[in-house]
Parts: sequence; structure tokens; C-alpha cells
Amino acid sequence: MSLHLDARQRAMLQEMGVTVWGPPQAVAVAAPAAQAAGATAAPGTDRPPARPALVAATTALAAAPDRAAPPTPPRVPARAAPAPAQDTPPSTLSTATAPVAPALRLHAPQPLYPLADPAQAPAGLGPGWLIVAECLTPDDPLGGDAGRLLDNMLRAMQLHRHPRVFLAALERPAPGTQASADIQATLAETVASLQPALVLVLGHVAARVALGRTEPLGRLRAGPHALGGCPAVVTYDPAFLLRSQETKAAAWADLCRALAIVRQASST
Repeated sequence: MSLHLDARQRAMLQEMGVTVWGPPQAVAVAAPAAQAAGATAAPGTDRPPARPALVAATTALAAAPDRAAPPTPPRVPARAAPAPAQDTPPSTLSTATAPVAPALRLHAPQPLYPLADPAQAPAGLGPGWLIVAECLTPDDPLGGDAGRLLDNMLRAMQLHRHPRVFLAALERPAPGTQASADIQATLAETVASLQPALVLVLGHVAARVALGRTEPLGRLRAGPHALGGCPAVVTYDPAFLLRSQETKAAAWADLCRALAIVRQASST
């Protein structure tokens, strides 16, 4: 919708500073008319004559061609964010976090109570026991605080009166010594040779290398296991029990379960 203004009305709007947009021809024609209206204004009126400079500037602006809009800069496509670098190849990501059993040295099984009288061995303990545990002093497995606690555990089960209680000690190899190649296979051969009634596995490290399992220790304690065809029970190792006294009751429950398994097998 456009306003139909005469020359006088346009001149008044221009004087008030109101820009009137319209075809250049209309403004150009209105400018001379505004000049004439300003020149012939009756004396005594309140409206002052139109200022020539303002009218001339308005006429020049109206007569000038429309300014071209500045060119729109070309749109640069956004660069895709680079993919984060991977330190580990994708093929190995699934195995990078898998727990790896430490390199250990397996010592030959040694009897813990070789002087025990076979005739005095309590009934229900089976033909023998094999204990697998990490040991800091394989030459003296019942020495030190952890060794004395292990001795107390076995005495509570009356195993100190059984001459065929063996310990297969696991030791972290010292510098210059080699770790055992296949501990699980070697232990299976040991079970076949000793024919124990049960294998008692002490600690998470021993369970990982002896049974080839990577579950948490709590889950390993709950499940049934077998090593070389022989039933196996997993519980805490003495060194851990010394650090966590509150777990001794759970360890004793595991030992009672091991005794129940052997007694059940002996009664059949």
C-alpha cells in the first residue's frame, strides 16, 4: 500500500526528517515543488521556509541509483571434526583390558607334615590334599606371618595329622630366573601323580594360573571347580586374610565346604 502525497505534504515530511520512499521520479518532481512552496509561503505563518541545502540533498538522494547490496561471501563448508586418535589398534581394543595372569614360577609339591603318623590321621580326610598358593618363602612355606596363619587354618581342619598334605608353591620369579611355561598343565600332571582328594586353591593369583579363570575371587569362591579331574575349592590366601580380618569367617566357610566335599566322597 502506497501513500498518495502531494508536493507540499512531501516537503513537510522531509523538513521533519521523515524519509519518504517512493519512485525516484516522484521524489524528483516533489523537490522543485517543495522549493516553490517554500518560496511562496505566506508571510506571518509559523512554518519556516524550506532550507535549500536539505532539499538539494534530498533531491540528490532520490535521483541517485539504488546501491547494490554487498555481495554475499561464499559459504565455506564446515570441516568435519577429525576422529580421535587411537593409541591401540581396533583389533586389540577388546583384549587390551583383559586381565593377564602374572608370570610365576611353580615349585615342586612338598609335604607340609611329613612326620605325621598315617595311623593317627582322622577319618574322612581322604587319601591326601594338594594346596596351591602364592608363597613368598617357598623353602619355608609355614614360616612368617602368612605361613603361620596357613598352618593354623590346616590345623583347624586336622590336616596337620595327615602326612599327605602337599603344597605347590607359586613364586614370582627373581631377576635372572624363568617363569614356568604351562602351570595349569603341570598341576594337572601333579594331580594325576598324587591322587589327592581335593585341591585347595588359595588366592586370586593362584586361581587364575591354576584354573585358567579370570572372574573375581568372590565368584570363583562360589562356583565348583576341577583340576585334572579332581574337585577344587577356591578361597582367600593367608596374606590377604592378614590384611582383611573381616574375611576370615568367609574363608573358614570355604574350608568347611572343602571338608564336606572330601567327606562325602569318602563315604561313597
